[in-house]
Amino acid sequence: MKTIEVIQAWGRILTGRFPVLSIEITKECPLHCPGCYAYDTSHLGGSINLRQLADFKGEALIEGVLALARRYRPLHLSIVGGDPLVRFRELEILLPKLNQMGIFVQIVTSAFRPIPLSWGRLSKLNVVVSIDGLQLEHDQRRAPATYDRILRNISEHYVIIHCTVTGQMMKKAGYLEEFLNFWCPRPEIKKVWVSFFTPQKGDHSPECLGVEERDQAIHDLLSLRRTFPKLDMRESTIREFAQPPHSPAECIFSRTTLNITADLKTTLSPCQFGGDPDCSRCGCLASMALASVGHYQLPGGISLGRVFQASTQIGSRFSRHSKDGGAVQETGCENRSA
Repeated sequence: MKTIEVIQAWGRILTGRFPVLSIEITKECPLHCPGCYAYDTSHLGGSINLRQLADFKGEALIEGVLALARRYRPLHLSIVGGDPLVRFRELEILLPKLNQMGIFVQIVTSAFRPIPLSWGRLSKLNVVVSIDGLQLEHDQRRAPATYDRILRNISEHYVIIHCTVTGQMMKKAGYLEEFLNFWCPRPEIKKVWVSFFTPQKGDHSPECLGVEERDQAIHDLLSLRRTFPKLDMRESTIREFAQPPHSPAECIFSRTTLNITADLKTTLSPCQFGGDPDCSRCGCLASMALASVGHYQLPGGISLGRVFQASTQIGSRFSRHSKDGGAVQETGCENRSA
């Protein structure tokens, strides 16, 4: 994270705004991945699941997302789904407009279909391709987004590979090294990110990592980052997986990100996972990265996390003051995490 980005994000927090906005732009996905709980009723915290929710297409989707971008003015917009490539036609119009607004956009996709070549010309765009391990396991879990199809669809792009580590993967010694050996040498790969599977409370499915498997994954990543420069994970970030934030209230990523689902109005809480995630087994890379930033000690022994806590309190008061004055104001970071 660059210094200017920290300063800009801090300014948003001090005024009760969210630096990061995440939008599930569609409920549609051609995949049926084991361990995916996005379509459970608990995801939205009510009596309706994502498949039952109304979503948008065409001009209505384009204008709806732009309206949210203008309202919240995020520094960073994460576009997820479903799978965003289901709405690739709308994105071809939407992405240049967001780029012109100065918003950095990250699209998370399975790359089940070709990625438009025009996206490669956008300066403020990252395309993140989700890969579930090595080819044998991935192709079983993520068809039709198979390795062969993904390799064709990213061949003329420069993308980030994101792998979510599951319990099944860690039962094979050297699995992560084999994964990195396949992806890192490829010229179309900009960098590789790794998360751990984050379960809902009470989930003990095969995707969940046991204590020993989690410890082994941390040990492996600490070693592999020295061998594979494209493994874009700081040592401090990797070590945070050993003791993730205890609750959404302690998670900087949760408290600085506003998550909106496919109807473009319903918010996901307490974080991007929705439902009732088990924070004690959280494997979210973004959460760990910001936790490591929060633990950074400033001169005088004060951590950035304490500065963040104080800043959110100021932002909450600023937000309430703005509302009392009749101004239209976004929901503040402090209010959302309460």
